[in-house]
Amino acid sequence: MRYTNHPVRITCFIGILLTLLLSSCGTRAPRYDYRELAQAAIRLDMDIDMEDNHRLYIESAHWIGVPYRAGGSTMKGVDCSGLTYNIYKKVYRKHLKRNSDEQRQKNCRKVSKSRLQEGDLVFFHNGKNKRTATHVGIYLKDNRFIHASTSRGVIVSRLDEPYYRRVWMQGGRVKGL
Repeated sequence: MRYTNHPVRITCFIGILLTLLLSSCGTRAPRYDYRELAQAAIRLDMDIDMEDNHRLYIESAHWIGVPYRAGGSTMKGVDCSGLTYNIYKKVYRKHLKRNSDEQRQKNCRKVSKSRLQEGDLVFFHNGKNKRTATHVGIYLKDNRFIHASTSRGVIVSRLDEPYYRRVWMQGGRVKGL
């Protein structure tokens, strides 16, 4: 498979070029592992821009494909709140509650879908009890979020998919960030 015109490669090449140009002018550019960023962009199937939180995307990419396990919180198997707990601990050094609804009620302040920012939590109900969050993920960007699906493991999905539109509950911005 050839990637000569792949937008991720072009984005990473531009990032490397900018770093070289800025460092040659005496300006200190941030140091990122562009190979790891390129791999994350491919695994997440999305472009990662210079202003994005690279740590969030790299850590999220590490979890892609991990199987779902109720109550799980390791790379051998993880549930939705275990995924958000682990990513937040690693990327933001923040300890979240270990349950979707507790994360919503105790760790977050409510954010509308139209105001979601990278790193916000996204909460869903099961269709029966619309007042309790039974599923959680982390918003990335461009209407996409990472979560642990019971049938497919850790994946990136779109908020505008019919299922997630139907069971949408709220967005949450973690307090203290």
